[in-house]
Amino acid sequence: MDNKLSEQEILYSFEAALRDGHIVPYYQPQINHSTGRMVGAEALMRWNHLVLGFQCPADFIPVLEDHDLIFKADVYIFEEVCRFLRKCFDRGISPVPISVNMSRCDIYRHDYVEEIERIRHRYEIPVRYLHIEITESSAIAGIELMTSVIDKLHALGYIVEMDDFGSGYSSLNILKDLNVDVIKIDLGFLDGNVGGRGGIILSSVVQMAKWLNTPIISEGVETMEQADYMKSLGCNYIQGYLYAKPMPKEAFLDRLQKTQHEMERPSMQFINAVNTGKFWDPDSMETLIFSHFVGPAALFTYQEGKLEILRVNDKYIREIGMNMTPQDFINANPWDNHDAESRKRYEDVIRRAIVSGEEETCEAWRQFFSPCCGKDEICIRSYIQVIGHAGTQHLLFARIQNVTAEKNKYQTLSESEQRFRFASEQANIYAWEYTIATKEMRPCFRCMRDMDLPPLLTNYPEPVIESGVIPEDYADMYRDWMRRLEAGEPSLEGVIPFTKWRVPFLVRYTTVFDENGKPLKAYGSATMVVDPAKEEK
Repeated sequence: MDNKLSEQEILYSFEAALRDGHIVPYYQPQINHSTGRMVGAEALMRWNHLVLGFQCPADFIPVLEDHDLIFKADVYIFEEVCRFLRKCFDRGISPVPISVNMSRCDIYRHDYVEEIERIRHRYEIPVRYLHIEITESSAIAGIELMTSVIDKLHALGYIVEMDDFGSGYSSLNILKDLNVDVIKIDLGFLDGNVGGRGGIILSSVVQMAKWLNTPIISEGVETMEQADYMKSLGCNYIQGYLYAKPMPKEAFLDRLQKTQHEMERPSMQFINAVNTGKFWDPDSMETLIFSHFVGPAALFTYQEGKLEILRVNDKYIREIGMNMTPQDFINANPWDNHDAESRKRYEDVIRRAIVSGEEETCEAWRQFFSPCCGKDEICIRSYIQVIGHAGTQHLLFARIQNVTAEKNKYQTLSESEQRFRFASEQANIYAWEYTIATKEMRPCFRCMRDMDLPPLLTNYPEPVIESGVIPEDYADMYRDWMRRLEAGEPSLEGVIPFTKWRVPFLVRYTTVFDENGKPLKAYGSATMVVDPAKEEK
């Protein structure tokens, strides 16, 4: 027995099917193949006839389009999705964005956008949880109208996805003319195999999407081989039977509660200096530089307190020295390596880098663990710069340096310095410590007492020049001293009159370098010059 409805039967039973709930959305999850988490779902229209069972969408949807009934069906599905999302919110269940299809008839003959907005507001659904899908074939039929509709949807906050990309004859023109946010490609044309001519086409599509900063969702993924292949091309978002078939709302609600999920990431907008396609291409010069020439480096994202490692190079792993793999870093929660103070310091430097757009530096003690090496505490100096952003999410590039040995050496020096300062209290000597990279100066107790200096001076030497400890006619000379220390001069010495009374002091600086020969700190001292005339008396 043929269970296919005839055209006449479709038209006759359509209204009753809507009224009685026989036309319903089935939800197919979209999964991040790298994490296994759900990033979204598509609401697919299904017709379950009481007698003949499920009808093929390819049989009844064209009939509804030809007779101008698809608008009513699409709006009905949209409302069902809003009703489902409202149910999730009311039950305290965190949902994912759901994509709803928009037919060309919806916008050519009806006020589709106005109608769905009325429904969305009625159910009080945040717009970020509703994506609108258009098909390439519907876009081709009227670029100008489709462009105005997409602009209207964007103005209201909707994400617009292009379904069935590559199925038409004008795919490149469509990408050029329509500002869609997500591209969906069907792997059906691979005929179950990866590679070959189909694989080359897919690789080109993914590369184009990267150049346009547009995420891709792979539809029709049925095997792990296909999913891994798309991941190797840089496409992690998967929709297909490999993870789940389309399912009714009860099953999808259960799936939502049992599967971890994450919001689909928006397109990452890179700064002009970064060529996005080459940067992610494993064979590009940019990747070669990242892997071999920039030193220990990592790429990570930061969004409202959430930190996620995307890539680390081999030098990064060797610098940590914990016999870990890149996957160990990518899979772990980076904040687990930080205590509260270290995390605050690291987040502060990230925020400074976001605001300044320049490379910012910080040092933080971090704890690492590996089955081979056990647990160890390491001091990491990080040089962090923003290279891209997407809304509140930022992509950052970090170079690191393991300065644990240096910090331990400083501890020894600090203990020696304490003894020196104690001895200097008994003599007519002043001492201080100058951190070259941060331009911070820490004076001894006698400096604070006799010259009214605070425990920490920033932007040194400007505070002592402004206060008059260094006279104005010696200010430029003293600034030049700081530049020479920064350039790596091992020692400096000269007589400088201190304070407004111009008391002459012999000032000496000695520079301390790291294992790479970079100047780190300078230790200064000032010894009062005895007046020979007074000495004779």
